[in-house]
Amino acid sequence: DFLTLGVRWGALPSIAPGGLIILLLARALVVAASITDKCMRVPALVNSLNFGAGLEHRHHLLVSYIVNSGAGFHVCRIRVTRAMALAFMYLWSIAACGLATSALGSIGS
Repeated sequence: DFLTLGVRWGALPSIAPGGLIILLLARALVVAASITDKCMRVPALVNSLNFGAGLEHRHHLLVSYIVNSGAGFHVCRIRVTRAMALAFMYLWSIAACGLATSALGSIGS
């Protein structure tokens, strides 16, 4: 029971908006990472297209340009990938669980 731990339900309205913002930012990070992952597949798609005879060199230049352009979402010049987003959320969830455990531990004693 939360009342025996000293947690007050009156604090919930002040905590809920911050939690909602954190969840929405995590969702935005995952969506940005999925768009970056889709952008990484575009060169393979363009490479599979047939532009006709005599245009192989231009086809190669187009694929090279797409690969070297680094399309996708970047934060501080670092490409946001799905693996990076999951690692970021994993670390923040560990920190949140640690803070919640220490806060509940200090209330119970």
